[in-house]
Amino acid sequence: MIRFLQRDSRVVKAFFVVIIGMASVSMVVYLIPGLTGQGAAAADTYAVIYPHWYSKLLSSGSTVSQLKVDKQARAQMQQQRYPDNPMILNLFAQRVGQQLVQEEVLLVEADRLGIHATTDDVRQYLQTGQAGAVLFPGGKYIGDDAYTNFIATRFNMSVPEFEEDVRHDIVIRRLQALITGGVTVGDQEVRDEYRKNNIKIKFDYAVISADDVRKGINPSDGDLEAFFNRNKARYATAVAEERKITYFAFTPNEMPGGAPQPTQQEIKAYFSAHQSEYETPDQARSRHILIKVDAGADAKTDAAAKAKAEGILKQLQGGANFADLAKKFSDDPGSKDSGGELPFAQHGTMVPEFDKAIFSQKIGEIAIVKSQFGYHIVQVEERKPAHAQDISEVLPTIQATLIRQKSAAAEEDYAHALTSEAIQNGLEKTAAAHKLEVVTTPLVGKQGVIAALPDGSQIIARAFEAKQDDQPQSAPTGEGYAIFKVTAIQPAHAPAFADWKTHVLDDFRNEQSPMILSTMTMELANKAKAENDLAKAAKALGATVKTSDLVGPQGQVPDLGQVAQVAPQLLDLAPGAFSGPIDAQRTGVVARILDKQEPTADEIQKNFDQTRDQMLEQRRSEAFNVFLSGIMADYKKNNRIRLNAKAQQGPQIPGM
Repeated sequence: MIRFLQRDSRVVKAFFVVIIGMASVSMVVYLIPGLTGQGAAAADTYAVIYPHWYSKLLSSGSTVSQLKVDKQARAQMQQQRYPDNPMILNLFAQRVGQQLVQEEVLLVEADRLGIHATTDDVRQYLQTGQAGAVLFPGGKYIGDDAYTNFIATRFNMSVPEFEEDVRHDIVIRRLQALITGGVTVGDQEVRDEYRKNNIKIKFDYAVISADDVRKGINPSDGDLEAFFNRNKARYATAVAEERKITYFAFTPNEMPGGAPQPTQQEIKAYFSAHQSEYETPDQARSRHILIKVDAGADAKTDAAAKAKAEGILKQLQGGANFADLAKKFSDDPGSKDSGGELPFAQHGTMVPEFDKAIFSQKIGEIAIVKSQFGYHIVQVEERKPAHAQDISEVLPTIQATLIRQKSAAAEEDYAHALTSEAIQNGLEKTAAAHKLEVVTTPLVGKQGVIAALPDGSQIIARAFEAKQDDQPQSAPTGEGYAIFKVTAIQPAHAPAFADWKTHVLDDFRNEQSPMILSTMTMELANKAKAENDLAKAAKALGATVKTSDLVGPQGQVPDLGQVAQVAPQLLDLAPGAFSGPIDAQRTGVVARILDKQEPTADEIQKNFDQTRDQMLEQRRSEAFNVFLSGIMADYKKNNRIRLNAKAQQGPQIPGM
């Protein structure tokens, strides 16, 4: 070391610069919160994605906001009609958060590869994409105000937010096209795929039922007791723990002062805070007659459907009754019987072509509209413009909501007060002081019920978390609250054989039946092949013989299931051939092929393009998923994704 220090001073200086520089960086990383991956992100940050290893040092990561996660989670809950429950919302938020993190990683990778989307790209997409029919009807822009209203109503977003999402979508699509551009499907693969998916077979099959096998297993008491003794560990806690619960309960009617009533000031404050919930968007009520055209129909079929629709339109213009013609001709099962009548629909909830018609046609006008479902003869009957409801229109609803909230709060407060009193004075004295009855349950298990209460599940759940003679606590009963304590515990224990004999018999049968079923099915298959007679072999073994319909790979066969899933080997057999033993879970099956029909060369060629497109789409999706899994694994391995643990505890619910 001394000799080294005696060398050229320039080398020494350079060495010390490097050492000091590394030490400085280490101190910065250590002393500044967040740079090591342990620091907390901002409260509104769900996750930070770092494009490079050094991005953490520069605090230059891309962020996913908690607000966006919560907003999309709530939107998905409402769209799928889930109740407004914090636990469900948290599950949605976790799923949405993962999706948004993946999207942000893809955007980072796209940027690294030089893939971008401009404002012109977004404008072109909006004009020619799915939204084009609504935003540019007839090629003419609907205007900024209508555009803003449509985005707010349909997507609950501002225009900049929406257009940024569109830009991201374009970028990710371009990334996907780049990653999957080399994916191909060979012509022979396409033909083989179509053939495999469109083979149809008909077969006799012999069925041995697992239930019948179980019923035939009748061991002696000695065999059962020996089984019981061999499986002592299995039955060591077979009789579950049970507890006695002592409680008194009150209902809302037994509360002092009755149900609290909201004041006018509280009603106005609630209305003001929830005004957005009382805004009614544009709505239109219409009726239609659908002449259905299947996707992929040829030009001749489409032309025939169009001609039929035009003929019906002429009848209506000549004075024919719309409802009568709808009942006679419409292919829409949901509205046909009601004369084609449809309920009020909000802007953007129907397919684009139909949506455009019902919000642009004159009231009473009848016109033909083509959509993905076929030709619609549409008549608009009524439209309601968007408007905010007055407080007088929603007063009963607000009153009921506030009464429910205040009552729930009052019940909870009363329960807390009684619990505190019971802790001090005991259950009996407290109940007597308030003219309530003390009850002690018999021994009850975790899944048991308390017969005297509308809902004792929460009491039981909390009782099994408490210790015997712990201080009293409270729990809701579905109609008020109960104040309770655990007064006895019987631990889980092993039953006596005589008391558990029925359960032991079930367990014995469940253990033996799969082996017996497998053996019998193998014997059936061997016997049927040896004698070349499925019916004779089935009769000898007590099996039932059935005949399938002519089915394809996705066909469902009684007592067997879906052919491709349970018995794909049947599709490879020639007519007259026997199958081996087939395990269909609840049954054992042996089959003999009666008929086999394969698609012709003409059918394969006719469906060639559609099959190839489906295969390409599937393979591209699989290839992109492999790419996504790989980069996500790489980002996680190198700590380039930092999740905000506090934010992931769930969406912030007001009042929770």
